[in-house]
Amino acid sequence: MRTITYREAIREALAEEIERDENVFLIGEEVAQYNGAYKVTEGLWKKYGDKRVIDAPISEAGFLGMGIGASMLGLRPVMELMFWSFCYVAMDQLMNNASSVRYMSGGLIHCPIVVRGPANGGTNVGATHSHTPENIFANMPGLKVVCPATPYDAKGLMKSAIRDNDPVYVMESTVLYGQTGEVPDNDEIEGGELIVPLGVADVKRQGDDITLVAHGRAVLTCLEAAAILADEHDIEAEVVDLRSIRPLDQDTILESVRKTGRAIVVEENKPFCGIGAQIAYLIQHEAFDDLDAPVLRLSSIDAPAIYSPPVEKKQLPYPSQIVDKALSIC
Repeated sequence: MRTITYREAIREALAEEIERDENVFLIGEEVAQYNGAYKVTEGLWKKYGDKRVIDAPISEAGFLGMGIGASMLGLRPVMELMFWSFCYVAMDQLMNNASSVRYMSGGLIHCPIVVRGPANGGTNVGATHSHTPENIFANMPGLKVVCPATPYDAKGLMKSAIRDNDPVYVMESTVLYGQTGEVPDNDEIEGGELIVPLGVADVKRQGDDITLVAHGRAVLTCLEAAAILADEHDIEAEVVDLRSIRPLDQDTILESVRKTGRAIVVEENKPFCGIGAQIAYLIQHEAFDDLDAPVLRLSSIDAPAIYSPPVEKKQLPYPSQIVDKALSIC
């Protein structure tokens, strides 16, 4: 096992898939000669050249649309958004076209694209650069959405996403790019490579008293809260990392809640029509008789991202909030 950063894990996945499949190529603003705005693609252009790592003009509608067209002809583009906040100028391509190609062609044409980049608040870049649109894209049939929280999952999910024949939108976090974690060498894995299947959640911490369900950076916040609950209140929280928003691993969520009898859904998304609303409904519909307390939600404050650093920290979920909510139902 090696300890590497979230950024390095994604880079490894991209490099391995470029070498494995001649149809894989990277395209986006500054991904090539500049090594990527967040240095995720550092060194890849120098190693693989202009045909595999391509700098695009500042036109998300242009290069995302081009990638969708290329995928329909058999290529597998991985397209980087410098911020997922920039996706809205290409919503027809991302929401309407990519999601519908296979259905509208009767299964004859696939759209094997990956769109990746940071989707998060907490970095003090203002309201127009801090969106978390995983709930928007998960609403559209035909699209898949993943939100890795660790380097291990970032690498394994990226490789699965690139190999998938449907559009997969990977929501990363700039706050996580420098986070480190253990990732095995390929020769340590049966089959020779790290693959994390889409649609499979992961229990990051075992517990019997309450279930904390989260995705992306909120998983780490939940793990911090779980440590406080155990150390200071003798409450053992189980932390379920969704990893994949759509497809959603309902069985793992329900199995955990049936064991603990209590649940809090934590996300950095906005509360209205958020992922937490969907999961809270799932729990109460499928496991109502197993609950010992109401399902609670904790989301970002329902307002545009606040620019002020100390105030924005309070806009997103933080460990003591989770602890207080857990104590209220335990």
